Amino acid sequence: MLIRLDPNSPDPLFVQLAAAVRGAVARGEVRAGERLPGARDLAASLGLNVHTVLRGYQQLRNEGLVELRRGRGAVVTDRAETGHAALHSAVAQVVAHAKRVGLSADDLVDLIRTEFT
Repeated sequence: MLIRLDPNSPDPLFVQLAAAVRGAVARGEVRAGERLPGARDLAASLGLNVHTVLRGYQQLRNEGLVELRRGRGAVVTDRAETGHAALHSAVAQVVAHAKRVGLSADDLVDLIRTEFT
């Protein structure tokens, strides 16, 4: 799992970290039951404070995507894969519908961005 953070992003580093893990799960790079890198190791490799990594992991725990286990670290839950699989299915349906009505990929992305704001 490759994690890239952008120090120039307006999003806090812990939010970017959580998003990177979510993306890895969505792409199938990380599966249910797999352990995420230890907070200290990940912090060292990314040049972050360990508390930043823990805060990102806690955000994922609050979303139900990982379990934090003392001595075992962060473990991806079954819910993470199921939720992302459902999202992929929904996105595929939206893309198919957009194509049927003649929407370009850029127009669809703009529409999605509008919904997020």
